[in-house]
Amino acid sequence: MFRNRHKFRGKTLIVEQNEPVTLIGGGAVAAGDLDLALSLAPFLVAADGGADLALSEGRIPHAVIGDLDSLSNIVRKQLAPNTIYEIAEQSSTDFHKALRHIKAPVVLAVGFLGARVDHQLASFNTLVQVLSSPCILLGEQELVFHVPREISLETEAGETVSLFPMGPVTAESTGLQWPLNGLNMSPMGNIGTSNRALGPMSLTMEGPGLLGIIPRRHLPQLMQQIAQAPSWSSKAALR
Repeated sequence: MFRNRHKFRGKTLIVEQNEPVTLIGGGAVAAGDLDLALSLAPFLVAADGGADLALSEGRIPHAVIGDLDSLSNIVRKQLAPNTIYEIAEQSSTDFHKALRHIKAPVVLAVGFLGARVDHQLASFNTLVQVLSSPCILLGEQELVFHVPREISLETEAGETVSLFPMGPVTAESTGLQWPLNGLNMSPMGNIGTSNRALGPMSLTMEGPGLLGIIPRRHLPQLMQQIAQAPSWSSKAALR
């Protein structure tokens, strides 16, 4: 289900789905990545100029959300007017605007990595916000996600597992070459990039704010775990 309004200023959700959603942005999208995303998350939404990329791949989004400063007139004319949602405020990015108006088990986002560094940093900031749906960023080689309260992954020995704190955070880990137990992490102190798996690994968080960065091959497993994990805004996640 999605609600049709051309001018959208309320806090009502625009997209509500019981299946995973693909969100496409206007950044770099590697060949085949949109098809991969849609094979796992069939319902397509575009953040502003991401609609241009979608149509260039022969895909028509069910909804376009953003301030619309990047949506070309050529593409706008090819879209049904009641699928375009203008959110004019400038205090958030188009990624944040779109994600906060989508409710789904998990959102798989393409086109938000690999272009401008400032855009990537803003996307990382959005990932750790309290939003309606968890989200995974699909990069050329890696997946980026907000680590839930608990997660276990079937990593293989030698695989890179990078962890970056967006604020002060502590965690316990198993299966990592350099354990996180007892480590106080922060963006201005200890971080956890370039760690390595010894085999299957797990993380147990003491609070929100840690980004996980793992190889792309774990995407189906990660989507399942993220979709089933309690939101950080829920009592189950915060206790």
